[in-house]
Amino acid sequence: MNPHVVLLSIPGLREKDVAAMPNLKELTAGGEMASLVPGFPCVTCPVQAAMTTGKRPRDHGIVANGHYWRDRRRVEMWTSPADSIESPQIWDVLAQHSHELTSAVWFPLHSKGCETDYVCTPAPIHNPDATESLWCYTRPAELYGVLRDRLGHFPLQHYWGPMANVKGTAWIVDSAIYAAQQYRPNFFYIYLPNLDYAAQRTGPDGEAAVRAVAELDEQIGRLAEGLKAAYADVGLVWLVAGEYAITPVDHTAFPNRILRVAGLLKAVDTPEGEMIDFQQSRAFAMVDHQLSHVYVNDADPATIAKVADMFTGMPGIADVLTGQRLAQYDLNHPRCGEVVLVSTPNSWQAYYWWLDDDRAPTFARKVDIHRKPGYDPVELFFDPATKSIPLDASLVRGSHGAPAHHPSQMTVLLCNRPGLFPGTIVRDTDVFDVVLRCFGMK
Repeated sequence: MNPHVVLLSIPGLREKDVAAMPNLKELTAGGEMASLVPGFPCVTCPVQAAMTTGKRPRDHGIVANGHYWRDRRRVEMWTSPADSIESPQIWDVLAQHSHELTSAVWFPLHSKGCETDYVCTPAPIHNPDATESLWCYTRPAELYGVLRDRLGHFPLQHYWGPMANVKGTAWIVDSAIYAAQQYRPNFFYIYLPNLDYAAQRTGPDGEAAVRAVAELDEQIGRLAEGLKAAYADVGLVWLVAGEYAITPVDHTAFPNRILRVAGLLKAVDTPEGEMIDFQQSRAFAMVDHQLSHVYVNDADPATIAKVADMFTGMPGIADVLTGQRLAQYDLNHPRCGEVVLVSTPNSWQAYYWWLDDDRAPTFARKVDIHRKPGYDPVELFFDPATKSIPLDASLVRGSHGAPAHHPSQMTVLLCNRPGLFPGTIVRDTDVFDVVLRCFGMK
């Protein structure tokens, strides 16, 4: 009989959290636990791609949570489909090994269009009047209609934004249990995001973050019970991977404002406020938590050197990567910026380019993850006075993304079976081999 493996992908999960999670400890009892070192960039899409391909960014091509398409002078955040990953993923390898091995992918990024048997991921419909209709991309296509009728629409407002909370994770759990009952895939990859929110809002060790750990453990308990019932006649292998660790922050850097003051970034007035003029700008920064890719138009060596010099030694910036330094971090890929700015562990980088909040673009005060040319954790907050997202970057108290050079930046990998891990310290790329080892392929 073919094995059945469940991989839980949990951002922000640390070894210290596991100690306060009785359901997770019971689920993985009798197995093993290792410290997991996430690769750089330590952000969602690159880490998930590393785990599912066993490769680094130079091979899988995911250098951030977004892409800057140079030929179109356009930023794409959070919407790239599965084929943006340039290396085979776990389910591809399993399918090539045996047509009898089925896979399901539940809510990780870059899963729209992936070649698995079963998929569910948010895909809201963007209407002409700028509103959104709730929907999910699923395979089979009719599955979301079934899930909606059973569970209600996926609560997108609880998945991200000021109302983000455990309700989004609970819907993922409920829908995964249903999928397990119906399809019983051999490999089930499930993303559970609940620890992300409070840790960024108030810090990774605040009261809200502690509550989030307890909430997540309750959901893991429900998931374990539901899947054990669905797979009652087989033994499940459970793998639990922390994607990255969130560290406390008390400083914000604003690379685009610095580039603008230096005359390298150009903005243009529009009815919606100041927008980046990508055609006329010599450089701009696509920020992503604790790093940013600075794209230098035409890759002019003099401009690259000027940008690198500008940010070297700047408060909040730990390292400035160019040329061969990029290769040291396996970022030597055409999608990478000519300069990569790396934050200190206590700092993060905001995408803002305007110098006067009155000229901020209208989307800055909204939850609008696709129009912003960079990640914006301030979307987790709400200003009741203006009934909008505030423009105060100092509100953010936790971040991630910088290279994991300290134990506090490491996460954890757990399994309910011993003997699968290569050691007591593993890398995110090792998850790929561990899964294949469960299927006797390594």
